[in-house]
Amino acid sequence: MRIALLQSSGRPGSVVENLKVLDEAAGRAAAAGAGLLVAPEMFLTGYAIGDDIAHLAEPADGDSADAVADLAGRHGLAVAYGYPERDGETVYNSAQLISADGVRLANYRKTHLFGCFERDHFTPGDQAVVQAELGGLTVGLMICYDVEFPENVRAHALAGTGLLMVPTAQMHPFQFVAESMIPVRAFENQMYVAYVNRVGREGEFEFVGLSTLAGPDGVARARAGREEELVFADADPAFVAASREANPYLKDRRPGLYGSLA
Repeated sequence: MRIALLQSSGRPGSVVENLKVLDEAAGRAAAAGAGLLVAPEMFLTGYAIGDDIAHLAEPADGDSADAVADLAGRHGLAVAYGYPERDGETVYNSAQLISADGVRLANYRKTHLFGCFERDHFTPGDQAVVQAELGGLTVGLMICYDVEFPENVRAHALAGTGLLMVPTAQMHPFQFVAESMIPVRAFENQMYVAYVNRVGREGEFEFVGLSTLAGPDGVARARAGREEELVFADADPAFVAASREANPYLKDRRPGLYGSLA
């Protein structure tokens, strides 16, 4: 399955404009043969938009989800994207996956909120592993800071995730996460990790780009720079299976020794 990583901060504060950016990127991705487009954390609204987060938050099946389903269907590829989700009076930092035929496949709520900004605007989710089937792979969703907890990613590996999509708002000075941690996470859990970042300055934050797709061998199949960019790489289900057979990490675990971690 060919995967397109959309490294962009879109147009913070404008859902309409961000849907246009997503539509245009989906067209380019489909023309390049991609079956999946992954956009960054909070892509539909912007990240550093303060109280507008609550004003622009929508239900998982709201108007924006319908718009993404429409563009996914028109371009014939699945789309994963970040957005603020409203459920009654509660707002979550969420990511949703919609199939190429416009079906909502999975919705994930960020479980580990980063810093005062996120804790002031969001409620943490409570479901660590959210999965779907896509392109012959079991795919999972996670958001930014979540991937920095090894227990989180290992839970996905044990549940069979072969491709972990991580919409991200990774900021300076933490670029080592994209450069070093993501390939290690992919290797130690024998999976592909698609880490897709915002870029440029937004409010008080400077997003560092460096979006990457790392494989089960720890090798980056694609890596963006620090500008807006659409990059491509392939994820092969057979390679996941072969890697897990060859690499004994998951088989050699001794869970009885790890009780204190919980």
